[in-house]
Amino acid sequence: MVEIPNYRRHYGRRTLSSETRNTEGQVSERALHFLKALVERYIREGQPVGSRTLAKDTGLDLSPATVRNVMADLEDLGLVVSPHTSAGRVPTVAGYRLFVDTLLTVRPPSEDDIASLRTRFDTRSDAKSLVETASTLLSGITHLAGVVMLPRHERNVFRQIELLPLSGTRVLAILVTSEGEVHNRIIATERRFSASQLEQASNYLNEIFTGQDIKDVRKRLVEDLKSTHRNMDRLMMRAVMLAHEVVESAERKDDCFIAGQTNLMEFGELASMERLRQLFDAFNEKREILHILDRCIAADGVQIFIGEESGYSLLGDCSVVTQTYRVDDEVVGVLGVIGPTRMDYQRVIPIVDVTARLLAAALRQ
Repeated sequence: MVEIPNYRRHYGRRTLSSETRNTEGQVSERALHFLKALVERYIREGQPVGSRTLAKDTGLDLSPATVRNVMADLEDLGLVVSPHTSAGRVPTVAGYRLFVDTLLTVRPPSEDDIASLRTRFDTRSDAKSLVETASTLLSGITHLAGVVMLPRHERNVFRQIELLPLSGTRVLAILVTSEGEVHNRIIATERRFSASQLEQASNYLNEIFTGQDIKDVRKRLVEDLKSTHRNMDRLMMRAVMLAHEVVESAERKDDCFIAGQTNLMEFGELASMERLRQLFDAFNEKREILHILDRCIAADGVQIFIGEESGYSLLGDCSVVTQTYRVDDEVVGVLGVIGPTRMDYQRVIPIVDVTARLLAAALRQ
């Protein structure tokens, strides 16, 4: 049975940044009350929020002039902005950050959501299938893009490589690692190699690299390619080049699954064709997405990157919510969702957290 946490006012444990602490100290309780109401309204509707609407939402008996003064103070602090003259205000990245760090009330997932998640994890499936299931579930329940990193283990060892001739000048490189994974790569070469030549090259590589960490192997291969080897004949140099391609491919394997990218088309702020094309290119390429997930491996608890906080310009209008998952008390991966900055954080955060727990439990079994 997976333990589902009892969410209280805030998610997990987190350390407020000095910026958040400084900003929070400059905002009155009344202004924070208005900021919370504004962010929650904007998340629901996606439209700039006017002073009259805010006065109703907060339930405070204040004059329109007082409300406008409070909003002007929030704008001076960089927490809200007016996209157009007299069109109401929307939260900035700093406004969202203050909201998430200090004002957010997390809503526990519904029993239906938990039951739906729990029953979809087939513990008889392999790790790849479970990860794919998790990404699909995250996107389906949150209506955002779900992303899940494949489990990573601290040491993945080079076990064996085999090079086989194909038609023409193509070579099939087969790499087997200690995780029991087999990586195939068809590589075009500049000349034709015989089966005996490729067998000789395979034996050479296996003698040097068997039992070594894949990362160390890749590093050694890169060094070999950069340096001049007078004592290494042309076939051995070609073997090194072929090995580098397949090892690099193994490290760059389908490290994560992303599902539900088309959900982002439902949000007006992301719906321009050029914006969507850029986002979908980023999802297909995966490298920067994986870089963000890698930064979360050593983090404790739920991590949230809002807008430019991810360090990736293409996600400037998006937020990323992640959580690590563990097997045998070892963090082996990260999962999360990507959506607009106005995502429903109070619902998304526990869904991400619970999914991480359920995925970890399924992997253990």
